[in-house]
Amino acid sequence: MKFGCRITQKLCILSKTTRRTYSSLPRPYRFHVGASWAGKPPDPQMRRFKTKPFAPDSEIGAWRDQLLAKYRSSVGNHVGEDFFYVQDMRSQSGVSFGVADGVGGWVDSGVDPSLFSQALMYHSHRYSKAAWAGEPETDPIQDLEEKVQVEGWEMSPAECLELAYGGVLRERDVRAGSSTACLLTLNAASGVLRGANLGDSGFLIFRSSNVIYQQRPQQHFFNCPKQLSKLPKGTPGFSRAVIDSPREADTFETKLRDGDIVIAYTDGLSDNVFPAEMSTICTLVSRQFAVAAPQPSPQQEGDAGEKQAVQEDVSDDQLVQTIAERLVEYAAACMKKKNRASPFERAAAREGMYFRGGKEDDVTVVVALVKETL
Repeated sequence: MKFGCRITQKLCILSKTTRRTYSSLPRPYRFHVGASWAGKPPDPQMRRFKTKPFAPDSEIGAWRDQLLAKYRSSVGNHVGEDFFYVQDMRSQSGVSFGVADGVGGWVDSGVDPSLFSQALMYHSHRYSKAAWAGEPETDPIQDLEEKVQVEGWEMSPAECLELAYGGVLRERDVRAGSSTACLLTLNAASGVLRGANLGDSGFLIFRSSNVIYQQRPQQHFFNCPKQLSKLPKGTPGFSRAVIDSPREADTFETKLRDGDIVIAYTDGLSDNVFPAEMSTICTLVSRQFAVAAPQPSPQQEGDAGEKQAVQEDVSDDQLVQTIAERLVEYAAACMKKKNRASPFERAAAREGMYFRGGKEDDVTVVVALVKETL
């Protein structure tokens, strides 16, 4: 799915005249985003209880079903306790996306962990939709009166996370729960990525097959990540409850380049797949699409050139979606292997603990490809 555009223009009627309320200048960046997921198989030893998911006709339920229908998972439709969102920001100023990992320990208290993560991503999408990826844009030729008519505000991922958490606390259908979260925004005008991460979900940036940045996990101790939580009303507190503030999230900002690949993930990926393996998957899929892509002709002009651009956009959409699916498929396969060293196994060994092979968990991945258009 493509986010951003070459030329954006909006018409607004003010005092019976037509005026531009934001910049109609070309934006130098656009982003292609794909997503995939896989819920872990049920544990026969875990307590079973009847869950009550968000109803399909509720706001969150309808949004959830629409999002899952837009993207796809090649290993099944079960999303588990993870969730994600992808949202075009106000006036095509950029794209916001993120992932959340519901804490499974709430099952012991009869709480469905997926409700918290789905609600957190829903409210992240809701606030991102109304906000600008950067400073609200105005046309240089506008006068002051026209500029003040620009609606919306700039919102960072950290601000979005705090607002979304407040939304979850107000949700009546979310009785309790916890979740990690990783939120990102990509600015179509500047190419700037901003991120906010709380817990052991995270993101990487690949440039020319090299990892130029990987978000470090936040943990209280091994396998106990920082997390946003909601306790049941009337309960003074749980002895095992972990409650962290969204303001404790790590923030990050950098300028992206053409061809960069950004991957946001829950720990189902990072606990089972090494960054070098992720890079290999991205490279192999990119080569596959490069070979299959039609080569542009020097004689293409006018409508033919536009058709070529559309074909490239579709190809890039398919590329990021395929990368997301292959990453999830590989992670799901690695979880079942006990004769292969995993990132989680090595992390446990550093803490003096014994663990063998892959770690079964839900896995969710969102992949974005950066393209410069000017």
